[in-house]
Amino acid sequence: MERRAVSARRESLLGEEPGAFAVARFVRVTPMKARRVVDLVRGLGVDDALATLKFAPQAAAATVYKVVDSAAANAEGTEHLSRADLIVVQAFVDEGPTLKRHRPRAQGRATRIDKRTSHITVVVGPKVEQEPAKPAAKNAGGKKSADTSAKKADGKKAAEKKGRTR
Repeated sequence: MERRAVSARRESLLGEEPGAFAVARFVRVTPMKARRVVDLVRGLGVDDALATLKFAPQAAAATVYKVVDSAAANAEGTEHLSRADLIVVQAFVDEGPTLKRHRPRAQGRATRIDKRTSHITVVVGPKVEQEPAKPAAKNAGGKKSADTSAKKADGKKAAEKKGRTR
């Protein structure tokens, strides 16, 4: 099945790659607190991420759990991807609008209380199998390269120079 229309948001998050995303907007939790939770699950498999969030003590974990679960459901429904093969490719928290409230203080003064909101975005995609990296070629005969010996010589000259000035 081919996708008929691609939104600009999907294009910016995924491009032509398979996967899906979910966004929770205007969540009443500070972005700094939400980022701590999101950092726990970035790069994990969806099942591992959900297990981690279920037992995380932070209050924002419940909301992030819902967003990860929704992104996985979107990938299953629209992209026909298996939930077991999904990983959290991207996860980030943007700052939403701040609610400004005032609190009465001593001597008739008032201080401002900022109630911050967040926009939480989670992108999931299939695991990518990476080819094993080839081992780097070693120098023939175990000899050091000319660059290494030149650097050491420069270091000795600099050390001698420092010794003269003191």
